[in-house]
Amino acid sequence: MFKRDPFGHLVFLKRMLISVIGWITWFRYARYNKLIIEGTEHLKDLQPTNVLFISNHQTYFADVIAMLHIFCAHKNGRQNSIARPTYLFRPRTNTYFVAAEETMRKGWLPRLFAYVGAIPVQRTWRQGGADVKRQVRMDDITNIGKSLGDGWVINFPQGTTKVYAQGRRGVTHLVKKYEPVVVPVVIDGFRRAFDKKGLKLKKKGVTLRIRFKPAMQLDLTQDAEHILHDMMEAIEQSPRYHWPRNTATEGSETK
Repeated sequence: MFKRDPFGHLVFLKRMLISVIGWITWFRYARYNKLIIEGTEHLKDLQPTNVLFISNHQTYFADVIAMLHIFCAHKNGRQNSIARPTYLFRPRTNTYFVAAEETMRKGWLPRLFAYVGAIPVQRTWRQGGADVKRQVRMDDITNIGKSLGDGWVINFPQGTTKVYAQGRRGVTHLVKKYEPVVVPVVIDGFRRAFDKKGLKLKKKGVTLRIRFKPAMQLDLTQDAEHILHDMMEAIEQSPRYHWPRNTATEGSETK
């Protein structure tokens, strides 16, 4: 009952919070909108720790919450489905996600999410709405390493919800240092359905998509630029995926 995660958070309390958040948000994904999930068969044989999910990013929290739903459902034997949310009685508690430190300090709700599994990091290029330029804070890399040692970590290499934004090289430091299994994820539709924070439902009847790809075979002897390029290709955010695109399937990315 008093087991704690690497950051001192009580696991039983995390379990309760994940369940509550899950029950509150489930209707947004399964009833008000339609979440289409693909590729969870690629999760079946993943190791329990040291797995890094890299994804494009459309809202601050709705993307992450949807993935938490999927991981909890997967833990309970579901494949490509979050129907019947009984899986929330037995949630996965060792899933973490990387988030901007300043975002996680704004209000009580982000602080609640922080307890569930956020890894706050200092942005190297942006602070308080102004451009900055600073080195990666090594404590942030260490904290992500602790999370990888305990479970799965969700990272958004672009560090922003802006479509086709340049990937940040901090993720390459992680991959080279900890050598995790890297699983690409491509999401779509969240920008249309939710506000920027992902807490308010903006539109109903939107098709949301989350697609998991097979684990990447990265050559870690390459330099950081090559590794980052390969990852941006995998999450379909490299320049070759820029306009013109298949607007029938990914038009919401441009809205």
